[in-house]
Amino acid sequence: MPRKQSSILGLLTISLLAGCAAGDTGTADAQLEARARQIHDAVIPIDTHDDIPFDFATADVDPLDADRQVNLEKMRAGGLDAGFFIVYVGQTERTPENYEAAKDGALTKFDAIHRMTEMYPDQIELAYTADDVIRIHGEGKLVAAIGIENGYVIGRDLSMLERYYDLGARYITLAHNGNNDIADSAQPRSNIGDEPGENGGVSEFGEQVIAEMNRLGILVDVSHISKEAALDAMRLSRAPVIASHSSTHALAAHPRNMDDETLMALRDNGGVMQTVAFDGYVKIQPPERDEAVDALRDELGIEGGGGRSALESLTAEQRAEYDRRMAAIEERFPDATVSDFVDHLDYAVSLIGIDHVGISSDFDGGGGVVGWDDAAETFNVTLELVRRGYTEEEIRKLWGGNTLRIWRDAERVAAQIQEEGGA
Repeated sequence: MPRKQSSILGLLTISLLAGCAAGDTGTADAQLEARARQIHDAVIPIDTHDDIPFDFATADVDPLDADRQVNLEKMRAGGLDAGFFIVYVGQTERTPENYEAAKDGALTKFDAIHRMTEMYPDQIELAYTADDVIRIHGEGKLVAAIGIENGYVIGRDLSMLERYYDLGARYITLAHNGNNDIADSAQPRSNIGDEPGENGGVSEFGEQVIAEMNRLGILVDVSHISKEAALDAMRLSRAPVIASHSSTHALAAHPRNMDDETLMALRDNGGVMQTVAFDGYVKIQPPERDEAVDALRDELGIEGGGGRSALESLTAEQRAEYDRRMAAIEERFPDATVSDFVDHLDYAVSLIGIDHVGISSDFDGGGGVVGWDDAAETFNVTLELVRRGYTEEEIRKLWGGNTLRIWRDAERVAAQIQEEGGA
């Protein structure tokens, strides 16, 4: 064959192959998404941390369609089958009056979660056991579970643990931002009198709290507490622990994230770290970004950190200016994405194994990344996992299987302890 004819045929072949490759890419993407949809529908996605306000499940905050990251409609749209709704009360100075206020605040949120299930009984039901999750999901309803964020709400009254358990609490974060009587925080607060390491990790009272949580079947949550406290909790707890919303310190050096030593201890404990899609814990931004945002807020007179209520005080013209300039800042310093988030999952799985890693959002408590910024976008996490080669069984474990396993472990340990004590 003459060289010229051979060259022409070669060019035609390359052109045809390129066209096929482009078509193949589109086909491959469609097949990957279809596979991800199949897996997402087959597993039970459980998000272990969704915050609520004190006026949740009222006319002002309707759980069905309120303008929040998590509502029932968005859960359905995104295939988020189950969520731990959170009884959170912030840390204050430890006074008798504040202990009582914290208990009252906790009971208000318990009432709100129960009220949600009473308002929409055909759509969502409260799970008290791991088996309840399977049953409720099988009946076609969404699943609500309850976690407590900040053991401060028991004050120094161990009997409150059983009261909260009876109301549905199935994990308790030992401390939050600020030390309490149970454990040291990863972020102590000097403005309420905290001394770093004042408890030396978990206090003597905290040891009693963990023992009682084990007896009842409440998971010990080590998110938000200091490294020393987390290691203490793993040593003290007879049941595996949960880190309900944390990420990896190796990829984002935030005090809230777990370093390799702590992750290895959690693996040895049999526990699970619920990797959290919280922008600031997934990706550490350079100081220049905070400086630019602070300057913009100062210029527009925005107080309170730029939260929703502060932004609502702006005029229409000011809000337009704020949105325009924030977009420019975000273009220079992009927010964390679903891909960045799954990097943390990858890291943890590689370090401690697929059986010890889960998924959480911290929605309506500051959580969210580009691509998974509300419950309606939940599928995007599964899509990214499939894109990276995770199997259906691995995704099942990450999305809820591991959570159900340690929940059952806590139930089993509680039954053993109660049998030992003749309860």
